[in-house]
Amino acid sequence: MVDWNLAVATATRLVRPGPDVGRDEARAVVAELRRHAKAAEEHVRAYTRMLPEGAEPHDTPVLVVDRAGWIKANVAGFRELLTPLLGKMQERRTSTPGSTVLGAVGGKVTGVELGMLLSFLASRILGQYETFAPAARDLPGAPEGGRLLLVAPNIVHVERELAVSPHDFRLWVCLHEETHRTQFTAVPWLRDHLQGEIQSFLAATEVDPGTFVERLREAAQTLAGGRPEAEEGDPSPSLVELVQTPEQREILGRLTAVMSLLEGHADYVMDGVGPQVVPSVAEIREKFQARRARGASRLDLALRKLLGLDAKLRQYRDGERFVRAVVDQVGMDGFNRVWTSPNTLPTKSEIAAPADWIARVHRGSDS
Repeated sequence: MVDWNLAVATATRLVRPGPDVGRDEARAVVAELRRHAKAAEEHVRAYTRMLPEGAEPHDTPVLVVDRAGWIKANVAGFRELLTPLLGKMQERRTSTPGSTVLGAVGGKVTGVELGMLLSFLASRILGQYETFAPAARDLPGAPEGGRLLLVAPNIVHVERELAVSPHDFRLWVCLHEETHRTQFTAVPWLRDHLQGEIQSFLAATEVDPGTFVERLREAAQTLAGGRPEAEEGDPSPSLVELVQTPEQREILGRLTAVMSLLEGHADYVMDGVGPQVVPSVAEIREKFQARRARGASRLDLALRKLLGLDAKLRQYRDGERFVRAVVDQVGMDGFNRVWTSPNTLPTKSEIAAPADWIARVHRGSDS
């Protein structure tokens, strides 16, 4: 179905070159990012009052990678998460209308198309807590949680584009990504819960194989300029909107709520810690928000819509509003009840109505 090795090779070949950085400067950037990751861990844990269970500080790996390294890590994660779906689609190849198309496309062509998508994303990700890749769990001594990736060339590119203090910007980014690491190391059930929801979603997929491949082709053609750029508000579905059953829509709603919580919490913590340790945090936040709002070219807008990245931007905004509203009402310790169990996670509707979550979790348990 997908030639994963070819996907890596294609993405690595097509990814945009990073900023012009000399060898000595590159070494300095890597060293500083590692120092900031260590410092950010202490700041985030003190601010959130979230401590890992049975783990000492700094026991999860921090990897500073280039764009090719990010590609390889994420292909491993995609391969693991998508294996049930691709296996199911493989079984349907001979009995569905899409089998002819799928046979013509083949795993190699699909691998090329996936590689094109990854090459687009690889120049845009600043950091990532990698939760599901097999390599993260195979590292000697590494806990179940995973590892933190910081994409050095992308961080340098954005700090130069925004014309902000490199030292401050790098620490600011580390605060956001470290919050994600803290979420998973301090909440031991979170990883398995999230993976279970994703696997349930994939297991319920009834996507026609030809439709799946066509989605990849549409995205690849957009990258190559082979189709008109999408207008803002274009109703065409994203890759993550191939939902065909009520069960999947329900699961997707829960996943959206969890991701909004995680991303919004990271933004809230980043801004909460920032004034104490990042002198120019106000300038960075203002310029970064303007960059998000400004977006990029029509081509970028098309890809963001197709890949569902516009939804991710909404998750940052909506989730941060939820966290801020709850902390304002019940304090940080009251907010941290959200990590008690899957039952205390907010629903999608509660993300938009924090008072409903407070009423359910606090007033219900305190009455």
